[in-house]
Amino acid sequence: MSEMLTLALSKGRIFKETLPLLKAAGIEPIDDPETSRKLILDTNQPDVRLIIVRASDVPTYVEYGGADIGVAGKDVLLEHPTAELYEPVDLNIACCKLMTAGKVEESDIKVRLKVATKFVESTRRFYAEQGQQVDIIKLYGSMELAPLVGLADRIVDVVDTGNTLRANGLVPMEHIADISSRLVVNKASMKMKHVRIQAFIDGVRAAVAEQRDD
Repeated sequence: MSEMLTLALSKGRIFKETLPLLKAAGIEPIDDPETSRKLILDTNQPDVRLIIVRASDVPTYVEYGGADIGVAGKDVLLEHPTAELYEPVDLNIACCKLMTAGKVEESDIKVRLKVATKFVESTRRFYAEQGQQVDIIKLYGSMELAPLVGLADRIVDVVDTGNTLRANGLVPMEHIADISSRLVVNKASMKMKHVRIQAFIDGVRAAVAEQRDD
């Protein structure tokens, strides 16, 4: 089992967009995570397995050795700063932007804003860099609702098309970061299984480059 490679992935968009890259690196899951209830998926390679975890938990599993490698959005990684992870490849998938947003028309601009978000660390850093003090309200979903019911003046969230914001009378405002999914690697695993992991990284990197050229 010491030579087993464990990859941490989350269901949904990231998983679907990671599959072609894994296939190009010679790895294909035997089970479909969307229909299987298994949390550990075997692959066509006997020494590679996938574990299915929440997107926000991927860096934790990799950092503490529950997985050797993971795929996580930069938005999640910005909330989980650590020196224990390598971030060798930008996969250039699941791309979006982390932005502030608010009402189309603001009746009164407050000196100290209330900002609702699940990206607490990124929000704190952004407003600190602006020299602006804000009160951060942590929410886990339905962020767009907060300004509409007076819970917050602004929100910080990932924005793709912006359609959800517009449908709720909000507009994107300030750009915080460009977001895409990254390959992350446990530092200890990189040392112990260097040849195996480096080969995997090289395969994925080549697949990303080919996808970009297409």
